[in-house]
Amino acid sequence: MKKQTIQTEFTSYDSVDLLPDVDRELLSIAKKSLENSYSPYSNFKVGAAVLLLNGEMLGGSNYENASYPLCICAEQTVLTTAANQFPGIVPISLAVTVRNPRQLIDRPGLPCGACRQVICETEMRYKHPIRVILQGETGPVYVFENGLDLLPLAFDKSFL
Repeated sequence: MKKQTIQTEFTSYDSVDLLPDVDRELLSIAKKSLENSYSPYSNFKVGAAVLLLNGEMLGGSNYENASYPLCICAEQTVLTTAANQFPGIVPISLAVTVRNPRQLIDRPGLPCGACRQVICETEMRYKHPIRVILQGETGPVYVFENGLDLLPLAFDKSFL
């Protein structure tokens, strides 16, 4: 038996004001996308925004279903929308934010496992890392330089 360690790295900003302008703008679009969230069951709203290599920015939100496994996450919504509206254009950054009316979320809400896998698959598809910018309603902002920092042992095509 051999123990091994996996480490990840991210940058933490104490305030949105410390982010580069383009990251602040992308996070702002993600926050505006919270208003489009369809979350009647959990009331947990997720907004996401993607920046494409051509400068386009798109927003998306989560879409719940009474059958929870059929819910669509905001990260998947916005990455799929980008791929369909701008085929072949590389996504370079993804911002995600969350809101819960029952409690103030003052730390970043990290993507679920399925979304982490989709982010990694998107990176593999375009052969380009995606910066992931995360914030709760308030509080610090975490920036991961690529999806593999969120899912270091991602399943990929090498297994198929």
